[in-house]
Amino acid sequence: MGRVTSAPDPSPTTDPPGADEVRVLTDLAERFARSAGDLIRANRPDRVQVAATKSSEVDPVTAMDLASEAHLRELIARHRPDDGVLGEEDGWQPGTSGLTWVLDPIDGTVNYLYGVPAYAVSVGVVAGEPDPERWTVVAGCVHAVVDGTTYTAGRGLGAFRDGAPIAVNPARPLATSLVGTGFGYREERRRVQGRVLAALLPQVRDIRRIGSAALDLCRVAEGTLDAHYERGLNPWDLAAGEIIAREAGAQVTGLRGRAASTDMSVVAPPETAAVLAALLADLGADTDD
Repeated sequence: MGRVTSAPDPSPTTDPPGADEVRVLTDLAERFARSAGDLIRANRPDRVQVAATKSSEVDPVTAMDLASEAHLRELIARHRPDDGVLGEEDGWQPGTSGLTWVLDPIDGTVNYLYGVPAYAVSVGVVAGEPDPERWTVVAGCVHAVVDGTTYTAGRGLGAFRDGAPIAVNPARPLATSLVGTGFGYREERRRVQGRVLAALLPQVRDIRRIGSAALDLCRVAEGTLDAHYERGLNPWDLAAGEIIAREAGAQVTGLRGRAASTDMSVVAPPETAAVLAALLADLGADTDD
């Protein structure tokens, strides 16, 4: 399946699927993510090597990123041949159903590379155009590879960790909120993110940078983080985590009235999200210096 380097074409206009199909899609997302997790666990060498880089020399791709995505695409082709696929490593393959599987075969590749046990397989299903500002996420699974913890959600069906319902923390002031974030791979982007972080840090309980956005969004969903913000998330970083966070009661938004996007995503209980988004907008967190 060859990479298409241009922007994804719009998927056929479609209404989100009903509850019965959402259940099927959620179950499949979990099966696929767990299967890719089994592949990664069984085949991790003692020393992982970088196979290629993407946006910069510190943005790695490993052989297992490529193998995991190929495995996921094979499963989708077998079970959902009419659906589209958008994956981090092999690009966009359009479908005809109006649904697209959005894949991050290893979210947290640097952690995987160094043996830090915080990386996951992220499998989401979206209706409509596979763009965070336009899509409707209908199902998703984030499977933590090392310990097997598995988060799932379906639109209108709730969010779960290993089958048990989860919910965000009650909204609290920023001063007592534990906030997660992540950083880009380009030097100029990191300078801006460092400036924003320095201004934000005195105004929150503390900051966590764990290295997997998908797992961070799940931590907001289960209450082990109060909020998360990040500039530069790609569709595959966001899709599954977004539906899990939303179904757990979080708001997923951008800044200045926009939806979550590559420019900025803020994930938190609604009242906290509003305050954090306003502060980030004042700091220019979605713009370059």
